[in-house]
Amino acid sequence: MFKNKYIFLTGGTGSFGKKFIQKTLKKYKPKKIIIYSRDEMKQWELRNKIKSNKLKFIIGDVRDKDQIIRAMSGSDIVIHAAATKIVPLAEENPAECIKTNVIGALNVIDACIENNVKKVVALSTDKASNPINLYGASKLASDKLFISANYELRNKKTKFCVVRYGNVITSRGSVIPFFKSLNSDVYPITDTRMTRFMITLDDSVQMVWKALNDSYGGEIFVKKTPSMKIVDIAKALNKNAKFRIIGIRPGEKLHEQLVGQDDSIFTYDFGSYYKIVSPLSLKSDIKKICKNGKKVKKDFVYSSELNDKFLVSEDLIKIIRQNIID
Repeated sequence: MFKNKYIFLTGGTGSFGKKFIQKTLKKYKPKKIIIYSRDEMKQWELRNKIKSNKLKFIIGDVRDKDQIIRAMSGSDIVIHAAATKIVPLAEENPAECIKTNVIGALNVIDACIENNVKKVVALSTDKASNPINLYGASKLASDKLFISANYELRNKKTKFCVVRYGNVITSRGSVIPFFKSLNSDVYPITDTRMTRFMITLDDSVQMVWKALNDSYGGEIFVKKTPSMKIVDIAKALNKNAKFRIIGIRPGEKLHEQLVGQDDSIFTYDFGSYYKIVSPLSLKSDIKKICKNGKKVKKDFVYSSELNDKFLVSEDLIKIIRQNIID
């Protein structure tokens, strides 16, 4: 899949990018992985952490269309991980969120088509399903842009798909590093009923590999992952934790969903993951895309509180021991 290929990775110095680079270099033999991001210090740190002549670092911003078109030249595969992700900051800086998550997505799409890239995977979030905050809404718009790009008349070669998942357990942006940073047994909790989907970085990378290998173009891949109660996350990190209820914050949901009811008519079950098929797809394409898949029931919802698999504190402790929090 990656042998002798040029892989272009936006936002490559983030938690996902670092794990993707490490695992891909170890398992496959790409010709080059191009890390495209705007933070020079993170690039410098990553360059010193992973020493490989297969890595190329380019400082740039997905907002800069001309630059990303030039930087992507010769790439075979593109993984779009760059995004403005922190919900409160997106609410406070809406224009900046739109510039990165929507305009940036358009620029990546244009660059991929311009350079005849073969396959593209854009990373998404559970917050894009039935969004109530700007981050989620901007990622839903991004998802729609990437999926519809398959059907643009000017696109003769590039296949686009999306991988959507929930909270990444060992990422810098998850609640775990925040809880660990508290110098107190009292943890601020928005609501004791709150649940979230949880996925490891390893599983997120493997899902991207799966999408790149299996995608026909026009699908949203949703890996089946366990849920967890926010109070159990706190107890896993501190068995003496007490809770201070602070209430739901602006743009925050009590529970998250990866597949909404309105998407159920386009969703197929593949055992370990779901595919949401674009309504723009031809019937003949759907037969190929959904071969070996089973259509979900009408009004199906994949929501964190309704999940059939939950992690408890002991499960999370084991996962944390096996993973390094970046």
